[in-house]
Amino acid sequence: MEKTIYIRMRNRVHVPPEGKVLLKDAAQMIATEEVLRDLQSMEIYQLKKEDGNIVVIDIMKVIRLITARFEDVEVQTIGPAQTIIEVVAMKKGVSIPFFLLIWFLLFFGSAMTLMNFHDDVSMKSVQEKIYTIITGKKEAKPLLFQIPYSIGLGLGMILFFNHVFKKRINDEPSPLEVEMFNYQMDLDNYVILHENKESMKRVHDD
Repeated sequence: MEKTIYIRMRNRVHVPPEGKVLLKDAAQMIATEEVLRDLQSMEIYQLKKEDGNIVVIDIMKVIRLITARFEDVEVQTIGPAQTIIEVVAMKKGVSIPFFLLIWFLLFFGSAMTLMNFHDDVSMKSVQEKIYTIITGKKEAKPLLFQIPYSIGLGLGMILFFNHVFKKRINDEPSPLEVEMFNYQMDLDNYVILHENKESMKRVHDD
């Protein structure tokens, strides 16, 4: 009797250098208990030094491996046709001087950006004029507007990024997270297409 295996490739998985990629790492599967046990321990790729940090596993290769081991099965695929294997080395701790340097650059870079923007749009002059219109007095430092504006600017950035340090305000993704997600999707699509072109080129050369 023919058995059916349902398989869904994952988008991206992390594997240590020169590690083995098992089918359970690269895909989700539904099958009978006996078959599933063998599938989960099936090795589909062995990473090598020359592979670099990105390897693309195609569903066709996985199907060939499955049908070679199980002759009486039907494989049904769902979802993406490739999995990106990203080689990830052990993370090293960040040194305190390096962390302080990054913090210094980000802090003062952001401050310079805000100051240049406010100077370009003449924010100080606008606040002085608004203060004069409302109070009828001229003031070189209209703190009545500058202090609430500065507080609102900080609160607006917190709401925009949807984070207070590591704590998320709500479950909605921030615009930055959406842009990062779109960038990652475009990057994954490029890697898949590029790797497929390279594979086809190697086949023709051989």
